[in-house]
Amino acid sequence: MRIGLTGGIGSGKSTVASLLVGLGAKLVDTDAIARAVAQPQGAAMPALEAEFGPSVIAADGGLDRARMRELVFADPDAKRRLEAILHPLIGAECERQAATAAAGQTLVFDVPLLVESRRWRAIVDRVLVVDASEAVQLHRVVARSGWAPEAVRAVIAQQAERSLRRAAADALIFNETLSLAELSLEVRSLWDRWAVADTR
Repeated sequence: MRIGLTGGIGSGKSTVASLLVGLGAKLVDTDAIARAVAQPQGAAMPALEAEFGPSVIAADGGLDRARMRELVFADPDAKRRLEAILHPLIGAECERQAATAAAGQTLVFDVPLLVESRRWRAIVDRVLVVDASEAVQLHRVVARSGWAPEAVRAVIAQQAERSLRRAAADALIFNETLSLAELSLEVRSLWDRWAVADTR
């Protein structure tokens, strides 16, 4: 079974991913892959520098994420050009990692932009959305990252609307007031239901 896991920034998606791994799933984290290909000497760096110039290259030779974020927020075409470079590399690495799963092991693809990219719906069997209100997202991200609230709002604005994510869900976890223990129980219950359905 292939599960597409998604949710807005600060929704608790990464915690849910960790819980699924604890239940035996293999995680393919597209954010981690995106960071890896844009590190110093990463596979995407030559194309990124050729496309956007030296201003997006950090002192260590990797991608200057803050500068790239500014460009993308200011220019929708910059986002398209960035994705044209990153998405094929991320997709190839996702499939490489997926191929290392044990026989019969459930795969979880952690994809923040699953709804926006559209292609993922054809790749996964089920979509699990972790949801929280924008106010809760904002509070969590500011608390953990130290970002300014306006920077968090800019990221939220770039992501799909909550209603679109919720509409795409085969299952939804509303992770706003849940304790870790309660969240763990919800994830376990869903895991058991889907495992039973998958064997029919």
